[in-house]
Amino acid sequence: MKTILIKADNTIEILKDIQNAIGGHVKDTWGEHQLIINNQTAKGSIRFIPFDHGVSLLDYEIEFLEEVIIEIQATSFNPLRFIYNMADTFKHRFGVEKTEKSIEQFHSVIFANKTNGINCFHFFKDSKINLNIIQINRTKFLKKRTTNISSLNEKLYEIFVDTDHEQRFSHLGNLNLVMADHVARIKKVKSKGMVRLLKIEARVYEILTMHIQEHNLVAQGSALPTSLLKRELKLIRKLGKEISKNPSQAYNLEELSISSGLSQAKLQDGFRFLYNRTVTEYIRHVRLETARELMKTTDLNISQIVYTIGFTSRSYFSKIFKEKYNMTPNEFKKQIFIPVTV
Repeated sequence: MKTILIKADNTIEILKDIQNAIGGHVKDTWGEHQLIINNQTAKGSIRFIPFDHGVSLLDYEIEFLEEVIIEIQATSFNPLRFIYNMADTFKHRFGVEKTEKSIEQFHSVIFANKTNGINCFHFFKDSKINLNIIQINRTKFLKKRTTNISSLNEKLYEIFVDTDHEQRFSHLGNLNLVMADHVARIKKVKSKGMVRLLKIEARVYEILTMHIQEHNLVAQGSALPTSLLKRELKLIRKLGKEISKNPSQAYNLEELSISSGLSQAKLQDGFRFLYNRTVTEYIRHVRLETARELMKTTDLNISQIVYTIGFTSRSYFSKIFKEKYNMTPNEFKKQIFIPVTV
């Protein structure tokens, strides 16, 4: 087992301390700092992107080939951390604790330590680690004009205003499959330079909002639907992604129930929990969103688009499109192709 001790005043120094311990090289591109490792200890990368007002993104996409513990001392650099786990289980504990907390796939954890406290991250041999970590320097963040933390619940408010780092705080979240889709979108950003950073920053704030909402739900006593197991929710998420990729298929509740092995009632409960829609509403939503994207990016006419997304009636498509977007498909296309006046 390898233990990496880190006492850093910023995230760049954390990357360099990890580099000194297990090798690799740091690559800097347009404000992104990436430690790339490919050796007997680990394969993959750790990326850091700083934004304004004390907000930054640190993500791990790495496989540890031996057991690794990273111990980070909370110096004057002691951010509030929001972590979402996309892959294998890892463990976390504060240095003063003996018991580790397991953070499983599709779960989150929010924590802050006292100054000079130790944050211990325990990664197992052959574990594939895919972590999205949003770090907030509370002193800088509270100076942001648009920051309104008074709307937070009492406990989160106390942690956000604790700029002297006098409190130790940890919150382990429930299974959250919706957040996984938002985290995955960050990795799909293809733009370059400033546009890329702005797109990533926007997605970081979306994920931060979801962390706060999830904490509120747990504080209010909300939980996973009692009718569904975690593995069943994961299966329903897989169905949702399949529908999103192939919206033209002739889906119906009965066939989805048979193919998934889940009852129709469980499917409805799962789709309402994950997407806030019934199965039918979700299918219709995906098809309409796909149609709108096709109007923006292709030369297909309305009739062709109707067929492509799995509808058979153009009049029905026009009706539900207007109900959702408050304009007809033709009106939407005219908005896209506005003639340029010379």
